[in-house]
Amino acid sequence: MAATRKRPALTTAVPAALALSLAAGGCSGGDGARRPEDSPRGAPQARPQNKVQLLGDGSTSLTGRQPFQPTPRRLASGKKPPQFVVFSWDGAGEDGKRLFSRFRKAGKKYGAAQTYFLSGVYALPEDEAKRYSPPGHAQGASDIGYLKDKNVRATLGQVRKAWLDGSEIGTHFNGHFCGPGGVGSWSVEQWKSEIRQARWFVENWKTTTGWDKARALPFDYERELAGGRTPCLEGQENLLKAASQMGFRYDSSGNGTQVWPGKRHGLWDLPLQKVPVPGREFETLSMDYNFLANQSGTVNGAVGKRPAWKRQMRDGLLQGFQRAYKGNRAPLIIGNHFEDWNGGIYMDAVEDVMKTVCRKDGVRCVSFRQLVYWLDAQDPRMLARLRTLGVGEKPAGGWRALLSRPVTQNARAAKTG
Repeated sequence: MAATRKRPALTTAVPAALALSLAAGGCSGGDGARRPEDSPRGAPQARPQNKVQLLGDGSTSLTGRQPFQPTPRRLASGKKPPQFVVFSWDGAGEDGKRLFSRFRKAGKKYGAAQTYFLSGVYALPEDEAKRYSPPGHAQGASDIGYLKDKNVRATLGQVRKAWLDGSEIGTHFNGHFCGPGGVGSWSVEQWKSEIRQARWFVENWKTTTGWDKARALPFDYERELAGGRTPCLEGQENLLKAASQMGFRYDSSGNGTQVWPGKRHGLWDLPLQKVPVPGREFETLSMDYNFLANQSGTVNGAVGKRPAWKRQMRDGLLQGFQRAYKGNRAPLIIGNHFEDWNGGIYMDAVEDVMKTVCRKDGVRCVSFRQLVYWLDAQDPRMLARLRTLGVGEKPAGGWRALLSRPVTQNARAAKTG
């Protein structure tokens, strides 16, 4: 996003099939554009308190409960699960393309909370780069560079608004080091260092920028940060071990399929998923980068092929949605970047998908944080039954047969809307 930002290499994107490598049943709610006074999913809005408690150097603050948060409730016995869809963004910075602000507005329009994986160095001015000590690399090194001051300021502004919209601020960590010597080789202790630094850059941007009179972010990042996604989906095993010791609740760095999630090292494992590639005999991960890798293999491919590539990604994501929606109802996880690759076709495809699916009956477009709160509220036996369903598989005897269970005292006490 800064002039010094590097594009990710595409050499690991092929071969194709392995392209890189809450309410009875959910968040109750409405469709379409959200009204200011209501939750987009029907739950009452909890407004930030008037009194603001600044934290640390004043970069972050306590303002009360986050607005527009649904109340997770236990799924009623025998009831079909909601269809969750998560739109998530790696890096999440605001540069001249203004894609952060575009999708923040789109989320408000279509009733979609989203997860923005903020790169910690995007809150750090380039002339303060030496504050970053990347594991295994020179002081201040970063494979995505640093933002210009005006873009740091714009990014912080979008982060603030996104949280107030009800979306989540996660982490994409810092320097985005892939391949040999990158995050895939990091130890547990090195991952802890990376996490601590990612937090520090967000919690202390007034110290590093000198913008003392700027408004604080309206949340405590220590509490807000619940999960992330690693660069290039590398290094997950040691990251999970580190993150489980540092308060994370989930991770989305895996390479998976459209089935109900479980836990690894105590964290919800919510991977990107393989979805169809229309017209091809393989599937690829549900991310713009992976479709690009199997289409042009470059960020600036043939102009004449771009309309077909856009349809292919949009239709592939929609096919993945439909087989879950009509099948096992596994959450659909979609990952993207704020990039204008191939003329911005992947951004247009994702917005088409958001517009199409988030208004459907029974669909809940949520952040990862909202999804894991719902998962944590469920009967573990019910989740275990859901995990018996394969990709696109409907329960043989219907949802009531699969998910009905004896009514116990605890079950009666559970809120089922």
